[in-house]
Amino acid sequence: MKIVKNSKLRIIPLGGLEQIGMNITAFEYGDSIIVVDCGLAFPENDMLGIDLVIPDITYLKENVHKVKGFVFTHGHEDHIGALPYVLKQINIPIYATKLTMGLIEHKLREHNLIRSTKRKVVKPGQSINLGDFRIEFIKTNHSIQDAVALAIYSPAGTVVHTGDFKVDYTPVFGDAIDLQRFAEIGKKGVLALMCDSTNAERKGFTASERTVGHTFDNIFAEHTNTRIIIATFASNVDRVQQIINSAYKYGRKVVVEGRSMVNVITTASELGYLNIPENTLIDLERMKNYPDEQMVLITTGSQGESMAALSRMAANMHKKVMIKPGDTVIFSSNPIPGNEKAVSKVINELYMKGADVIFQDAHVSGHACQEEIKLIYSLVRPRYAIPVHGEYRHLTAQAKLAQELGIPKDRIFILKSGDVLELSEDKACVAGHVQTGGILVDGLGVGDVGNIVLRDRQHLAEDGILIVVLTLGKYSNQVLAGPDIVSRGFVYVRESEDLMDEARSVVENALNNCLERRMTDWGKIKNSIRDSLSEFLWKRTKRSPMILPIIMEVDE
Repeated sequence: MKIVKNSKLRIIPLGGLEQIGMNITAFEYGDSIIVVDCGLAFPENDMLGIDLVIPDITYLKENVHKVKGFVFTHGHEDHIGALPYVLKQINIPIYATKLTMGLIEHKLREHNLIRSTKRKVVKPGQSINLGDFRIEFIKTNHSIQDAVALAIYSPAGTVVHTGDFKVDYTPVFGDAIDLQRFAEIGKKGVLALMCDSTNAERKGFTASERTVGHTFDNIFAEHTNTRIIIATFASNVDRVQQIINSAYKYGRKVVVEGRSMVNVITTASELGYLNIPENTLIDLERMKNYPDEQMVLITTGSQGESMAALSRMAANMHKKVMIKPGDTVIFSSNPIPGNEKAVSKVINELYMKGADVIFQDAHVSGHACQEEIKLIYSLVRPRYAIPVHGEYRHLTAQAKLAQELGIPKDRIFILKSGDVLELSEDKACVAGHVQTGGILVDGLGVGDVGNIVLRDRQHLAEDGILIVVLTLGKYSNQVLAGPDIVSRGFVYVRESEDLMDEARSVVENALNNCLERRMTDWGKIKNSIRDSLSEFLWKRTKRSPMILPIIMEVDE
């Protein structure tokens, strides 16, 4: 795709649309590209064995000479999580606010990238110049500190990218969102607004984070004689602050459990974003020195993740913490769509252990509802609207809001990942498409598991495997041993001897057939065995296990 210098601004979302997660967007003008965020997504249920999904950055690799830097809106995994994997492919400078950079640096240390990566901390209110772009960081509120929106200035016009935001006039830490700056930028004229759509279907305003603090105070006052366990998102630093405040107020010690939670809290407190009174935070090891009514446990696992600390406690698999009758367990989060079943399972397990579970009113969202989205649109007054950060239904809901506010339908763009949106003052259109998609990370393997491997895993999970082993003479092509059939995940052999005997006869017949026809191509022999056995098993069991013929050759 040829780019004409000094022409149009191109916005290319490489992920983050059609889903909540994997946010990454490229902005291109002339010979300059900047990239906003670089997040990961968590695997779908059918991605068996996959740990993470990261964006396909083929387009950035092809144009690496143009890429001036990565700019980050905040420190959540769906915005920073893929960075270490991407930096191994393209080494580009990174720009972020203090806490976001602290969390990024923790990741870079884990991947041994800290020395090779150029980094710069930017304060809200400051601007940076990258190629043809100037990027201004604007203070916003979210469920993590140091979240910013970005005003991206280019010769073609200004784009405002809200990042994840809400309007919180009484934040737990730091200042409220800088609405005045949004209005000032709006007055000068804004080409396009890319606004967070997560809660675009919800009416009204999102409640202030502080309201959760009052809820905690009330719960602590009502449960003075029990141990309190609170599950929340590791990255919600403000929430952790409020739990610590309530614990201190009611004379309780706090223990933090779960690797990601410990990492975030350590980073946030080192950088001064958490105020922890002396002697409040104690080690898990020291918990047994205190009575239950003096303990608060902050843990991961609010989404029912099988390996998270709370899930392991509920299933009696945690080495150090057992759920006791009378424990009060608070879910300080809402289930992410798709996780409802897993959360419900953990709640049931906790009730079975005799715990008291609270999952109402102990959470507020970090994302803007309809009235706040309208407020931002009214202040910014963009020519074009580009809803971002959400599934298709969320993007559509925001598109409707934009129309209600007077933006014509032909100036609202619901993009797909990979679309190239070309913008100028008088015209905007989708002018092409670039390669995008998810790269699957399994253990240390990045991208070595594709659709075919996933399909095989699905097949194995649903129907199991039959391995057919036989030995042929090297020169005579006579069967010297076998065929033997090994079953895994298909049937229990000892209880299905008749079926296995019949299956063996089917394999023998197929094999004799091949040998009578003097077939020497092993590939064809294997296919013949596979087809005959598959047909027989389907007729007998209505199942189609994976069939793996193995032929060994020996000198006679």
